[in-house]
Amino acid sequence: MQVFAIAAAGLADASARFEASAVRTARAPLDDLAAETVERLTAGVAFKANVSVLKTADDMYASLLDILA
Repeated sequence: MQVFAIAAAGLADASARFEASAVRTARAPLDDLAAETVERLTAGVAFKANVSVLKTADDMYASLLDILA
């Protein structure tokens, strides 16, 4: 069950990184637009990866329960 907590923490971190980058871009749009764009893309990929971890863990637990039933 620890995998769910780890993935949830990863989702929260990716979301916070994305939001922080968006706020920095809104405050000063031309300061470092390229780096902020990369940061948001990276945060999006991290978010999707953690969702995949959650889906895979859920599938594995479902398979285990099917085997044990």
